[in-house]
Amino acid sequence: MKVNKILVSQPQPSSDKSPYYDIAEKYGVEVVFRPFIKVEGLEAKEFRQFKVSISDFGAVIFTARTAIDHFFRLCEEMRITIPDSMKYFCTTETIALYLQKYIVYRKRKIFFGKSGKLDDLIPSLNKHIKEKYLFPISDVHKDNLSILDNYKVNYTKAVMYRTVSNDFGKDEIFDYDMLIFFSPAGVDSLMKNFPNFDQKDIVIGCLGETTAKAVKDAGLRLDIEAPTVEAPSMTAAIDLFFKKNSKKK
Repeated sequence: MKVNKILVSQPQPSSDKSPYYDIAEKYGVEVVFRPFIKVEGLEAKEFRQFKVSISDFGAVIFTARTAIDHFFRLCEEMRITIPDSMKYFCTTETIALYLQKYIVYRKRKIFFGKSGKLDDLIPSLNKHIKEKYLFPISDVHKDNLSILDNYKVNYTKAVMYRTVSNDFGKDEIFDYDMLIFFSPAGVDSLMKNFPNFDQKDIVIGCLGETTAKAVKDAGLRLDIEAPTVEAPSMTAAIDLFFKKNSKKK
């Protein structure tokens, strides 16, 4: 499998220190960042149809920075004033720090986990078990919420944004030797844009079990998978693929 051009289905990194650029330089390949999916926020009129009143909640759970953006956007559009007493529970510190874009960061009302999983938040949620929690999500969210149910957390899901296919233009060239996916929606978008897609020698890699299942369910061959013990990240998995491939020559 000769690979010259890789499509990474994510937005282009803001920094030139991305490990993907290291891969490109190390193996002399071209890396193109081109998302298969994009996020669209719900309009205030559409959100109101769910009959969820943001003002009824004293705390919010965030699992993504995108959720933060659309939560504050909708609050502004609906002219909702968020009280200073509002508490924020985030699955990682990175997500928690992103709140500084919208509020004054005060540790007494911001809590975060380490692993990115909701399990880490349970101790903090239990300390405020009487709170009513709002959980902003996407229409295709993949968070396992059973942990919240098990601990009887009083939460309400609120769809604030949706994931849609980022369609390819008719004149857009598709000449990639490797495709890297990060969500089932990305795989769905590939099949929607190219219903007669024939994989042949194109290498397909993905991050996460649900994405891997989507690749296989689509009848495609999965060549690279992360995370694994050998490759904890997607770039590590790609690097390992190139190393193993070079040994076969």
